[in-house]
Amino acid sequence: MKTKIAAWGLMVATAAACSLKVGAAEEAKPFTPEEIRAILAHGPWPVPVKTDPSNRVSGKAEAIEFGERLFFDQRLSGSGKFACGSCHVPERNWTDNQTLGAAAAAVDRNTPTLMNVRLGRWFGWDGAADSLWAQSMRPFLDARELASSPRKVADLVRKDEQLACRYRNSFGAAPSASDDEAVLVDVSKALAAFVETLGSSSTPFDRFRDALARGEPVTPWLYSEAAQRGLKIFIGKGTCSTCHSGPNFSDGEFHNNGFSARATQARADPGRAQGLVRVRESRFNLQGRYNDDATRSTAQKALAASSEQAKPGEFKVPTLRHLLTTAPYGHHGEFATLSEVVQHYSEQETPGSEIKPLRLTRDEQSDLVVFLESISTFTNPWRPDEGWRCR
Repeated sequence: MKTKIAAWGLMVATAAACSLKVGAAEEAKPFTPEEIRAILAHGPWPVPVKTDPSNRVSGKAEAIEFGERLFFDQRLSGSGKFACGSCHVPERNWTDNQTLGAAAAAVDRNTPTLMNVRLGRWFGWDGAADSLWAQSMRPFLDARELASSPRKVADLVRKDEQLACRYRNSFGAAPSASDDEAVLVDVSKALAAFVETLGSSSTPFDRFRDALARGEPVTPWLYSEAAQRGLKIFIGKGTCSTCHSGPNFSDGEFHNNGFSARATQARADPGRAQGLVRVRESRFNLQGRYNDDATRSTAQKALAASSEQAKPGEFKVPTLRHLLTTAPYGHHGEFATLSEVVQHYSEQETPGSEIKPLRLTRDEQSDLVVFLESISTFTNPWRPDEGWRCR
């Protein structure tokens, strides 16, 4: 009996020793000085809020409140059934969790989140707008989205007592009685002022990053070893931070990542190539008369677009923050899960893609997913207003 007990004890001890060895092998290795610099470049978060000089009511409290009401007002649509909030749903982190967006009809692309959108340089998957207010105007005029018109929008703002009051408080004058387009532009600027306030809070990664910046020891209960291993892949072998750079995890530019080849569409989506044509031709771009920037420094973006070249299949690099709540992923909603996205980058070799297969092991793919989950938060800082009447 004693022999059996001793043998059993030896087996347990041996198993425990093996387990410790395996656990030690799986521990995250210390970060090198170069890796630490790369990690610190993804913060600090949140980024300080700056007003948009091309929008004279950017950051103005009255305009933010006006824009919030406009965002959820279905009367602004052609049918009276849709609003910006129909596709950008607060409870879904300002997206709709659908493969392709749809209001009056289905559109060609996935609905992107509005969280942290103020940090963008271009707006829309193809960058067809060079300001947030110009992008806010586009759904009004798209027959598949709000299917409205400048006259429809302007008439509602003029005739509705509360909207007209909030317009006056925001812009210092009543809406024009004759210039429908000018009223539509101002409505779009108020919407942009509201959308600028939609920012995500800090995440487990941010707390880890800040502790690293302070030189504090990092414990697994502060930031898991799997997340640390995934972070090493993100900034190293995976080369993810080449495009997903900075505090917002996006360089704001356009690349071909091979996603389009998986989209089930009747025709190819030209992406940035088409967006360039639209932003150049738009009378609402920052070279136009609706830019409120007296210095005209912001107009340089539209000027730069006039000489930019783009290849078909290039799309804007999205932020990776809060992505746990914004599935499906990709400009056409190509992937249902983060695991599928990581597997694509690891294994798929797609013609035209700028990215070569990473050849990650299954464990490395899993660790990368854990890291991506760590830059998400379920906290939604937005709260509806209390419904006070305008005077």
